[in-house]
Amino acid sequence: MIVEKKKSRILANQLFFTGPTLIAFLITIIFPFIYGFYLTFLDMKSVTGEATFGGISNYIVALTDQKYWNSMWLTMKFVAATVIFVNILGFALALLVTSGTRGQNFFRAALFTPNLIGGLVLGYIWQFIFVRSLPSIGEQFNIEYLKLSFLGDATQAFWALVIVTIWQSSGYMMIIFIAGLVSVPRDLIEASTIDGASSWNRLLRIIMPMMVPSFVVTIFLTLKNAFMIYDLNYSLTKGDPFKSTEMVSMYVVNKAFSEINYGVGQTQAIILFIVVALITGLQVYFSKKREVEA
Repeated sequence: MIVEKKKSRILANQLFFTGPTLIAFLITIIFPFIYGFYLTFLDMKSVTGEATFGGISNYIVALTDQKYWNSMWLTMKFVAATVIFVNILGFALALLVTSGTRGQNFFRAALFTPNLIGGLVLGYIWQFIFVRSLPSIGEQFNIEYLKLSFLGDATQAFWALVIVTIWQSSGYMMIIFIAGLVSVPRDLIEASTIDGASSWNRLLRIIMPMMVPSFVVTIFLTLKNAFMIYDLNYSLTKGDPFKSTEMVSMYVVNKAFSEINYGVGQTQAIILFIVVALITGLQVYFSKKREVEA
């Protein structure tokens, strides 16, 4: 009897503390996702109009939409570029601000600050830089490469998005890498130094293997953020020139709300979710496997 009372008391305490969070999670995440999956089987021409059951027709349209897969391929290239450069730069910055240089706390705060700026505001700021500031500098110093706006060319506009994303995200990843670097045992570093190991060998054979958990987190975050990019894409390029920088998230939103094709747009969003879930799941699996081996 006493044991049962203790169990019921423990269950009541668990529900008291976790219940509100669980309810909020169900309301904001689970239920909308299930309802969104249900909408993929409906033919919806407007939010207030009558929705008719269309079976898998939305999936057929979504999977045969060549523009959708073009935007997906563009997003894949964007993901590859940002994941590589953000993590390399973030790790390099973490090494720099933990090396004992003067003012390293100031540099940590300064490098983290861009992450505090919202994507919309950040896009408009850099739009001014690419369209006004850099061409003005090019005219002033007669630098041909800078005279034309970066956002007027498809290739340059794509790399403009990559540059701004790197600038915004590297500081945040730096903080995660700093936490990993601080956890590396100092006695191992000192012992390797006494044994005559070079800085490069210490980095490759001691620091990097122990930084695998940090890389698991940072690569996961950069993958997720790159796939879901929308606000920066909207404010910086709006998908121009001629839809050449329209990432898949923006394409899905435009399909649903600009073209007023909610069923297909929702279906493409579900397909995007599956693609992102598979890629990030495989990344975490192989990274964790690498972590165990290390």
